[in-house]
Amino acid sequence: MARSTSGESLLSRVVRIYEVFGPDLRAITLSELARRSDLPLATASRLVNELIEYGWLRRDSKRRICVGVRMWELTSRAAPTLGLQEAAMPFMVDLHAAVGHHVQLGVLQDSEVLYIGRLSAPRAVHNRARVGARLPLHATSGGLVLLAHSSVACQEMVLARPLVALTRLTVTDPAVLRSTLSEIRQTEVAYCPGYVDECATGIAVPVCAAGGRVVAALSILVPHEPAARSLIPAVRAAGRGISRILGGDSPRVGRIV
Repeated sequence: MARSTSGESLLSRVVRIYEVFGPDLRAITLSELARRSDLPLATASRLVNELIEYGWLRRDSKRRICVGVRMWELTSRAAPTLGLQEAAMPFMVDLHAAVGHHVQLGVLQDSEVLYIGRLSAPRAVHNRARVGARLPLHATSGGLVLLAHSSVACQEMVLARPLVALTRLTVTDPAVLRSTLSEIRQTEVAYCPGYVDECATGIAVPVCAAGGRVVAALSILVPHEPAARSLIPAVRAAGRGISRILGGDSPRVGRIV
């Protein structure tokens, strides 16, 4: 594989270009792309032009660089969560019709919750989570469900780190979180009022595959009101419905995949 004078491979430089993009950054100028990827402008320009030729990048109407449709096509086809998303979507649609706000599907990824699906509404409560975005495990209902059913090693690693508060209601005390995780394992639901936004309540349940492996967390984000608790049965029913499609049963601790 071709290498630069610094010894860096061509693939490494291309990866650095793609890592600039994220849920909150979908279009960028060439000069800014070169700066963020730490590449010489001439090198970035050459690589970008080649990637555009293959359809892996594109330019928008303002000549900014964006991820190309060809790259989206390839990653969508190879996504390891594709079957999970397909199984979950009918239940998410029904749940969304019932709650009228956000319905989300998240998986454990590098000690964070990665959102792979979301349904929303124009007047839904504020939500930091977007498809492809990550949030801390301890600060979200879906993240807490995933953490509660992860290995002891994963839990200890997360609880040993500095726990950032997204609001004044986010729980950051490791001792309190340990108790919370135990409760979630017993009740199979995480109820998190004001954790991500003080005006919103998150409710999440596990999604299981064969053998009780927790493969995802189904969650909703609704207004922070006492009536939010009345939605727990609907979330549970949807989570169990998805689990049945996946051949799952009751969750087993430490069996996230």
